[in-house]
Amino acid sequence: MSEAEFDYILEAVRTEIEAEIEDDFRSQVMFLAPIPTAANDNGGPWPHLPFPDGWHASC
Repeated sequence: MSEAEFDYILEAVRTEIEAEIEDDFRSQVMFLAPIPTAANDNGGPWPHLPFPDGWHASC
């Protein structure tokens, strides 16, 4: 391998590492953004409604 080929490979690796660092920074910025609230947020859990006698449910 000549020195020119080696320099070409090093430059290609350096370019890919820099691109990966930039992508990682963009993904970290997403975690810093505030979490939006749901448009249909009812403010808490709904009360438990029992089934009538003789009714059953399964998940």
